Amino acid sequence: MSRFLYKSYSTTVNVGLGRSPVEMANRKTPLVFEVLAECETTKARTGRMTLVHHHVDTPVFMPVGTQGTLKGLLPQQLEQLDCQIILGNTYHLGNRPGADILRKAGGLHKFMNWKRALLTDSGGFQMVSLLELAEITEEGVKFKSPYNESECMLTPEHSIQIQNAIGADIIMQLDDVVKSTLTGQRVEEAMHRTIRWVDRCLSAHERPDEQSIFPIVQGGLDPELRSECARQLIKRDVNGYAVGGLSGGESKDDFWRMVHLSTNILPKNKPRYLMGVGFAVDLIVCSALGIDMYDCVFPTRTARFGCALVKTGQLSLRQARYKKDSRPIDESCECSTCKTYTRAYLHQIATVETVSCHLLTVHNIAFQMRLMRDIRHSIKEQRFPKFIQDYMSTVYPNKDYPTWIINALGTVNVTLL
Repeated sequence: MSRFLYKSYSTTVNVGLGRSPVEMANRKTPLVFEVLAECETTKARTGRMTLVHHHVDTPVFMPVGTQGTLKGLLPQQLEQLDCQIILGNTYHLGNRPGADILRKAGGLHKFMNWKRALLTDSGGFQMVSLLELAEITEEGVKFKSPYNESECMLTPEHSIQIQNAIGADIIMQLDDVVKSTLTGQRVEEAMHRTIRWVDRCLSAHERPDEQSIFPIVQGGLDPELRSECARQLIKRDVNGYAVGGLSGGESKDDFWRMVHLSTNILPKNKPRYLMGVGFAVDLIVCSALGIDMYDCVFPTRTARFGCALVKTGQLSLRQARYKKDSRPIDESCECSTCKTYTRAYLHQIATVETVSCHLLTVHNIAFQMRLMRDIRHSIKEQRFPKFIQDYMSTVYPNKDYPTWIINALGTVNVTLL
């Protein structure tokens, strides 16, 4: 019989930022994190976050609905796919429709008719993605709007004000983000500024009983900077942490080492969110390294290019070989697309008809949800190392495993077959 390890952790352990013990005792907690089982071999764990709007089982993948919509799907379809939490973007929502309209609507949940949990990014990532439009100072980030020629200043305080109006269950601090491959003084400057900005974000937060702010570990690929950032951030009284500044073009060997280092420092009793990660292999490896939450545009974006996710990678349904293929995308998949449509039909409409985006997005989100569910179940049943071995042998049938995967899994006692 499998051995289950049940632990319930309080997320309001530390008194910080000037709050008195009395204030802490009276404070309502918008996030309760329970670790339900821990892998006996790796750092993986499965748990449950109880949030204001819905519970979230971890490890979890969060689909990205940047502007209050997941491209190609209705909120009700996301519920049918058992999606418990999705992500929105503060920078884009702050520009359009704007905080005033969202506030009048009663928040993004009501505005988009989504009854489950929401997480919002702070807008910090746009410092990299829209760098030519941004000017970064200690005050904040001055942007030129991509929609018109107007300028706006996104400060830590303004980012939190917008996120308070959006009303997401989990909100992110505004961090100073630099390209993951950058080195030198700018990386150190960004790390220290991120720490200073988290205190400004926490001070500006007007809905601490309903929304949890996650600080973000920065520091580039420098182990000392990233370690220092993590050590400083865990002194703050918060309900969870994010690992940021990765998945931006750095080598996979650098990537996993920074994840491993971060989870060694971040506390076990709070959820750990790795930002911008969504490839299946990465999700499995990083779960073994102790990550609980992920997000990425990859599953929805690749659907718009006519690609379907499968265990061995992707099927590019535009390719001529699928023209007469009467099989579903995946014969083991229970999604409505696989139950109803053939590869031949999807080949005919891929990237041509709008409905192809819809059908492939349904499948790709179903794929991600099933993967995370399988990871959770294997951890609970103490067979996660075997799950890793079997999955990797499917992806790499010739056993030509990338060195970074071998090295990363080796640090948590998993040897591939």
